[in-house]
Amino acid sequence: MVGEKAARAPRADALRNRDKLVRAAKAAFADADGPVPLEDIARDAGVGVGTLYRNFPTREALVEAVYASELAALTDSAAELLERHPPDVALRAWMGGYARFFAAKRGMADTLRAGWASGRIATPNTRERLSVAVGRILAAGAAAGVLRADADPYDVTTMLLGSFLATASGDNADRIDAMLDLLVDALRPTRT
Repeated sequence: MVGEKAARAPRADALRNRDKLVRAAKAAFADADGPVPLEDIARDAGVGVGTLYRNFPTREALVEAVYASELAALTDSAAELLERHPPDVALRAWMGGYARFFAAKRGMADTLRAGWASGRIATPNTRERLSVAVGRILAAGAAAGVLRADADPYDVTTMLLGSFLATASGDNADRIDAMLDLLVDALRPTRT
């Protein structure tokens, strides 16, 4: 229409700055035990605080972008791992990635929970997306005869979450690798 501006795609430098901010925030949130000053994230990304606020007007917006980026990388990694490894090895590697994803949310957890509760951050379909990724690996493993065909992906995702919660802190913090190995072993077909 006359008089209306056509929507333009963001400039390449603006996209690079946004990506740098997400990467810097991801690193900062992973290392933090509490809230991270947004000015520190802008500095670590090599941009001004104005650039941060143009891209992410609130802390919730930045946390949501980091969470979405990490979730997409984790779920997409299932196919990549299956291309490089046998399904049982791919499953264990994917579980390790999920453990890192869970641990990296430590510095974002309070903001995510508050944002989801208030509706300022869209409630993601995280468990469903993770279960689809697990299901892809389980199906490949069942077809190859190295993983059980009767394992429900949603159940596996739930067991993983329970393992992460049980080892998040305290005396069990160093047990996650052993628990993941045990879970993969439990998903192997029984030998008769």
